[in-house]
Amino acid sequence: MFDITIAGDGTIRLNGRLDSNQVDMTREILEKVGSTTTVDFAELRYISSAGLGLLLATQKRLNDSGHKLEIVNMTPHIRDIFTIAGFDFIFDIK
Repeated sequence: MFDITIAGDGTIRLNGRLDSNQVDMTREILEKVGSTTTVDFAELRYISSAGLGLLLATQKRLNDSGHKLEIVNMTPHIRDIFTIAGFDFIFDIK
């Protein structure tokens, strides 16, 4: 199960498992992001290579215009995935 919501302050919250089945739904929301945005990973339990690729493409698009994704509340397991993939150097992780 997966859910993506946007809080009143613009924070994007990911909940559950972001895999290839949820990439299209997530892409629809991330394509609308045009400025620096916080993505809350507190309830994200799993991310596949498809999810990682989508986040990377969004980060690249935002970087081209001087913005970025700021990731907060990352679980240790997801942080390990980002570290192994080298994404800890690409994303602003707080």
